[in-house]
Amino acid sequence: METHEEKPIIYTMENKPIVTYAGDQTLFTALYTSLTQQLPREPMEWRRSYGRAPKMIYLEANFVQFKEELLPKEGNKALLTFPFLHIYWTDCCDTEVYKASVKEDMQRWQGVLRLHGSADWLIVVVENDNKKKNKTNILPRTSILDKIRNDFCNKQSDRCVSLSEPLKESSRSQESWSSFLTKLRTLLLMSFTRNLGRFEDDMRTLREKRTEPGWSFCDYFMVQEELAFVFEMLQQFEDALVQYDELDALFTQYVLNFGAGDGANWLCSFCQPVRSWNGLLLRRPIDMEKRDLIQRGDASLLDLRSYLFSRQCTLLIFLQRPWEVTARALELLHTCVQELRLLEVSVVCGALDCWVFLSCLEVLHRIEGCCERSQLEANYSHTVGLWTYATEKLKALGDLCGLVSENGPNSEDLNRTVDLLAGLGAERPETAQSLQSPYKKLKEALSSVEAFEKHYLELSHAAMEMYRAIGRLRSARLVGKSLAEFYMRKGDPQSAELFLLDSLKSFVSESWSLPLTHTRRQIAECQKQLQKMDEYLQTSALLASDTNLSHEERKHFCQEILTFASQPEGKGQAKVSLSMSSLGVLQELIFCPASAVVHVGAELQMELHVCSLQPLPVCVQQFSAALHFSTDPPGTHRRSAQQASGSVVFPALSPVSVSPALELCEVTELSPSDSALSSAGVACKNTHLLMRRPDSATSLQTGGTAATSALEEAEHMLRATDITLQPGHNTISFSAPSQKPGTYTLRQLCATLGRVQFVLPHLYPVVQYEVYSQEPQLSIQPLTECLLAGLPQQVQFCIQTGHYSVKKGDALQLSNTDSMPVLHTHTCSARIRNSSGDVVCESALSIQSSEKVTSISLPATPAYHTLEFQLEVLCRIPACPAAARVESERLTNGQISHRARSRTRYSSGTAIIDQKVSIDCPWSIYSTLVSLTFHVPFKVKHSLLTAGRRKFVQVCLQNVSDTNFRLTNQTLTENQDTPSLELLSLNTKTHCVVFSQQCVFSVWELRWSDAPPVSLQCVFSASFAPADAPDTHLKPYTHQFSLERVSTVYSVRADISPAAGDGECRCGSLCRLEVSITRLTEHTDAERSDEEYSDTDGLRTCRLLYEVMDNSSNWAVCGKSSGVVSMPTAAMATHKVQMEIMPLFAGSLPFPSIRLFRYLPHQANASVQPDSDSCVESDSVSVVERGVEECDSASVRSRSSVCSSSDGPRGLPMPRRQALGPAQVFSSTQSRQVRVLPAADHHQLEINVT
Repeated sequence: METHEEKPIIYTMENKPIVTYAGDQTLFTALYTSLTQQLPREPMEWRRSYGRAPKMIYLEANFVQFKEELLPKEGNKALLTFPFLHIYWTDCCDTEVYKASVKEDMQRWQGVLRLHGSADWLIVVVENDNKKKNKTNILPRTSILDKIRNDFCNKQSDRCVSLSEPLKESSRSQESWSSFLTKLRTLLLMSFTRNLGRFEDDMRTLREKRTEPGWSFCDYFMVQEELAFVFEMLQQFEDALVQYDELDALFTQYVLNFGAGDGANWLCSFCQPVRSWNGLLLRRPIDMEKRDLIQRGDASLLDLRSYLFSRQCTLLIFLQRPWEVTARALELLHTCVQELRLLEVSVVCGALDCWVFLSCLEVLHRIEGCCERSQLEANYSHTVGLWTYATEKLKALGDLCGLVSENGPNSEDLNRTVDLLAGLGAERPETAQSLQSPYKKLKEALSSVEAFEKHYLELSHAAMEMYRAIGRLRSARLVGKSLAEFYMRKGDPQSAELFLLDSLKSFVSESWSLPLTHTRRQIAECQKQLQKMDEYLQTSALLASDTNLSHEERKHFCQEILTFASQPEGKGQAKVSLSMSSLGVLQELIFCPASAVVHVGAELQMELHVCSLQPLPVCVQQFSAALHFSTDPPGTHRRSAQQASGSVVFPALSPVSVSPALELCEVTELSPSDSALSSAGVACKNTHLLMRRPDSATSLQTGGTAATSALEEAEHMLRATDITLQPGHNTISFSAPSQKPGTYTLRQLCATLGRVQFVLPHLYPVVQYEVYSQEPQLSIQPLTECLLAGLPQQVQFCIQTGHYSVKKGDALQLSNTDSMPVLHTHTCSARIRNSSGDVVCESALSIQSSEKVTSISLPATPAYHTLEFQLEVLCRIPACPAAARVESERLTNGQISHRARSRTRYSSGTAIIDQKVSIDCPWSIYSTLVSLTFHVPFKVKHSLLTAGRRKFVQVCLQNVSDTNFRLTNQTLTENQDTPSLELLSLNTKTHCVVFSQQCVFSVWELRWSDAPPVSLQCVFSASFAPADAPDTHLKPYTHQFSLERVSTVYSVRADISPAAGDGECRCGSLCRLEVSITRLTEHTDAERSDEEYSDTDGLRTCRLLYEVMDNSSNWAVCGKSSGVVSMPTAAMATHKVQMEIMPLFAGSLPFPSIRLFRYLPHQANASVQPDSDSCVESDSVSVVERGVEECDSASVRSRSSVCSSSDGPRGLPMPRRQALGPAQVFSSTQSRQVRVLPAADHHQLEINVT
């Protein structure tokens, strides 16, 4: 409990809300300890305005004695000194005492509160049983409580509470005490909410006046910080941090506006020169010195920023977020540097570096003080930035004070050091006892060269180790580069080179052009001082080709190489190998010929286009290329990089890095349920090229070491001597070797300059050319799209000589065949072409033909040339195309051919003849078989037509080719020369033109004087030629065919008559169908094998099956539609069958179809195959003619019975039917029609017209 003397307010989190007490002080003193202990035990839900989330807080209180001076005056903004609640304590139980003193004291206490507008008060009446025992005439306690409520709490009865025996352990006392504490917490929280809300409204009003003249940021800072103190007092550190962040953002915005030309008047106080740069102070909860400067308006920019960050740091540590402190600290240090420039604040040179260095170390020491060592090592990523920044600032101070130079600091540097140390002031008491305080480190580092080097190396190595520990090699190498510069200035190039080479790896792999150039220049300086000539020449070559340098600098490095190359080569000294990428860039390689394929001994020229990167002309003694030779046959390797023009374009490589470019592609994943996009990303398609060990051996491009790859010794080389490479584009010509057949691949390039050679170890893309040795080849190609049989056709013979040279007297021997003779003329000539396809010469051919061989004398032709000539051949059309003729005869060289020379096949209805030609070539002991395909231009069909007893033969000739033909002399002959047979032509035209896909029909009538022939062997012949050809070009065409069962055996006639009493047939009425079957001829011996006869009473008969069908559904057969009859074999024997039919439509209806079959019982010869329609209906028929036996219905089966000779023992033997030949049955009613009238109902009329 505080005493009555007022103490100064200490702004720490230990502050508590002030609650005053009045009345009986002895009573309050007895209850003070229990009250302060039990009040914060239970949390209360704090609901704030503006929709902010509720929070659970623990309430504590600082109880002080009530005095009028504690009540806030008008305009006082301090919340920490504000009493939030006033409590009056009394244990009076005597009415007289109450009236005499207590009531008057309460009135005076409440009057003071009412005078200052305080409505947060509470009266506590404590019940004491000891007083009741001493005074027996007192009123009950409730009467005192009622009087107090009537006198002071008329409208606020909850402002007066009773507390029963609070110091006892009874249940009643505990219940009363708990109720009192809840009431106290509620009233205290209500006071907080109301007063804080009023304070925030006043603060918001003050912030809105910031555009008015006279507004001060420092005054507003103190007001909002008061709110932050209250939140910190309530242990709401997040809300307290928000207040400081808002102040930070507001000040930053004003500074940015000032830089843009919109400055506020109050900012002038922060533009005063910086006189102290002692860094941040984070070891105090509140830096009261800087807070007083801010409150008085005398703080500088660094003072304000230092105090503001110290408060943020304290709250972040309370929130257990120390790593956010480091991030904010790094941002603060960079921000302060920029703000000082924007505000144009005068700062002593080096002062800002001191302030940043001290601040970095102060933050790091503060974090180390609140974290364990393991936590620090696991969070190097958060602290390494401060270590690096401190290292940079210490290096800047060393440069400024002359501590880095080889000679040490001079007098001016010493004076500057003294001024900087003076601005640090005295060391703060918090760090005076620490041996490693930032103040002592800085003072020691600036005291001597050795101390500076010690501290700088310590910081640098610590930063590098941290970067390596977290995998940030690039940043570690940047620190190493800074170390290298330090060693260079200290005169230690050997140590500097190691760090520079390490940094160079990052610049090369990540293509940092300008840092790479700068680092290479530093490396060259180190290597020159260390006398590392090989490495120095490699780096000089790279720098001479670097466009980031000036032209004079490039010429200097280029001259260094030329000077070394011109020196005489000593004994045992090897040439220095450098990377060719620094000498020039390969642009294009052009082959001539463009195909890059030549035969053995041919000339192949190659032009290499090179862009020289050197600033001076370079005289190359020899430019050579190593060729790798393989005996793989031509065409094995794909030359995908070679274009059709014969050029190979080399990719434009970056002068910084030769690593392949990153190839990225989009990767999306869809949800399997609704096919919606669930994730999206980016994937690398060439990871196999990019993923490699980061610390692999240094390539030629790094410039770290000299190239160790020399030109490999190869059997085959390309060489060009005495070449001067001018800056820019150059062309180098080579003659490629072609003595051996195989594949030649360019592997390495080398340019030699005295003691220096520039080497390109690998070429990409792959450059190859092929040398081939070809065997002689003979081919025969048609000159038209397809060859036609029966007509002379032009074919071209093509001989590719290959490695064989055709000598005078060499000849081709063609075996003659009857099916395809060679038609030659004496004026045939041959053309000779070279490998490029150009005609070299033409020469006449000498062709001699004998019975078996056609000999073609060839002109002399060099190797790898082409000999072409044309011949006419004629493929004879076989009389019967379906027959394949097989020949077996000896070839001209004595070999036996076991294959058919001519084979006829069919494709899409067209006859195709394959002809084999056997050719003996002078370069081979074996015969060559060449196949030619000929198409027969015609397709012929024949048919036998019947008109009663007369017979006609119709031949249909169709032109199936694309050529129009003229057709003449169409004849039809019979091979057997039957005297009684005559073929009478009914064709009126002897000449006609048959167009493509057109048909020509020819008809002949068969007449005979004796018995009709059973079969005929006919030959159709004609002459044809192209439509525009003269008669001399006519060629014969023949077609053989046979006719079976020529004569007519049966004649079928049908009559349809209306029902009795009707004059005409009507639709829907029954009509009578009478079918007459007449045998026209006697049976012959040839027919006995086809039919089965039976003799009954001397009458020979055969069984026929008739069938009445109507496929057009015009008629309905009523009753019996088929049956079996016994037909006499005598000539003109007639059988009639009657049945009833009904027309289904009106109009002229065609007669139903009537079909005849031979009926073969089950005991007939099983070798006769049944007809496909061998099933009959179970209809009985009536026979009109007497003496004709009626068919037994039991011998007829239904249509569902399938008759097959293969049934065998699985079922009973079934009868079969056999179809008659198309010429054996003549139907006289095939095209007849009958008129059918509509039915009597005239409302519906349906007429069928066919």
